[in-house]
Amino acid sequence: MAGMRVGAARAVAAGWVREAMRRDPSIGGAFFSGSTVGLPDGAVLPASSDVDVLLVRDGPAAKVGKFRHRGVLLEVSALTWAELGSPEEVLGSWVFAPMFRTDAVIADPSGRLAAIRERVAAGYADRVWVRRRCAGVRRRVEGGLARLDGRASLAEQVLGWVFPTSVLALLPAVAGLRDPTVRRRYVRAREVLAAYGFADRYEELLASLDGGGVGPGRVREHLAGLAVTFDEAARVGRTPFPFSADLSAVGRPVVVDGSAELVAAGAHREAMFWIVVTYARCHAVLAVDAPERERVLRPAFEAAVADLGVASAADRRRRAAALLGSLPRWQAVADAVAERAVAGWG
Repeated sequence: MAGMRVGAARAVAAGWVREAMRRDPSIGGAFFSGSTVGLPDGAVLPASSDVDVLLVRDGPAAKVGKFRHRGVLLEVSALTWAELGSPEEVLGSWVFAPMFRTDAVIADPSGRLAAIRERVAAGYADRVWVRRRCAGVRRRVEGGLARLDGRASLAEQVLGWVFPTSVLALLPAVAGLRDPTVRRRYVRAREVLAAYGFADRYEELLASLDGGGVGPGRVREHLAGLAVTFDEAARVGRTPFPFSADLSAVGRPVVVDGSAELVAAGAHREAMFWIVVTYARCHAVLAVDAPERERVLRPAFEAAVADLGVASAADRRRRAAALLGSLPRWQAVADAVAERAVAGWG
């Protein structure tokens, strides 16, 4: 896939969708999501990136997975029309609205996605809806950190802490009318904060993840350890997990190579987010499917968690409380960013 243009990759994805819809009449539509939304057709698709596609079904939907199709790495998920919601619900969703602010629709025989696209495009930069989307981000942070469970496995505890903690990094992007991303969310937050005059706040945001800094050499060590653990989890994993498709040989470039790219670009601290997420996911799989190997590999995972300053449940609760206490200050930043972004929209 090296050197492939985004437009060509989208065309491959669209071809797969057409074939899937011919086989499965319950698929009512499809649209692009993820990091390729909004990119020009002529942009080069990084080898560490996939093309995300969301299928909309009439009935219960399950994730299809990550796979290669005609040289393109596709990540295909599915949801129901009820889960997607009405045009107004999509407009107020920080998850879905960015996908419809541009023409990301792949297939829409009923016209329902076109109606959503029209409503979102018309109201995307309206202050009321921007505030609603920002409020949704804040609720996700608050709700996630309120549910920390010190009785769960280390992998589950780390995932329960790191995801809601990292959602705070999405707040500047949502306020700034930029597409939130997954693996590169801290890089996107840094870009938006700098663009709107809040570059001095980024260190506080990043420290909420890593406690003040992990050096590049140490991050490279953690990435090397993750590569070993990832390969083991991909080899032995049998039990289905929601993230199973990510822990496979086909998904390795996104996790390992993508993280290495961040480190090489000087974003080593930002890379720790996805390194620790993937470490935790690998250990969740290993604990079920290869518990002896999980015990052998656990010290490397524990070292990565310790370098974030959250080795114990008490550490995670303390950091969660500190982040929750900072939310009013971040709300003020988001409000200021939103005002400037809305004023400059279009």
